Amino acid sequence: MRSETVELEIPFHDVDSLQIVWHGHYAKYFEIARCKLLDSISYNYRDMEKSGYSWPIVEMKSKFIRPLSFGQKIRVTASIVEWENRLKIKYLIQDADSGQKLSQGYTTQMAVVIATGETCYESPAILRSLIDNTASNTARNTVSTTENDND
Repeated sequence: MRSETVELEIPFHDVDSLQIVWHGHYAKYFEIARCKLLDSISYNYRDMEKSGYSWPIVEMKSKFIRPLSFGQKIRVTASIVEWENRLKIKYLIQDADSGQKLSQGYTTQMAVVIATGETCYESPAILRSLIDNTASNTARNTVSTTENDND
């Protein structure tokens, strides 16, 4: 499973009069982590467009466990959990200092051919190969590091 984490500090403009984050901003925090994750596999939104596909979100779920507040430092982790027929990314928001789980959720994206508007019911080969290549490179680096540790 491929994952990336970003650290954020909750800005004043994201909170209500009680200094609690408005629920709609969680989607933004997910998006920031998702963009870092997509960059890590060299398939960000510009790369998607260049490859001839758009990837609209077709489903999103958020579970709010504890409120986020103004000035709080958080870690948002995005992890690819499905990619063969759709792109499903799970999210975990934790307090950066304590590690306490604050929220979790997921998004599901489907590939759409830009030229025709046709929905793809199988993820394009470009995504599958980038994820497979990233996974095999990570495995190779792990083996290489383990071998070096034994020297």
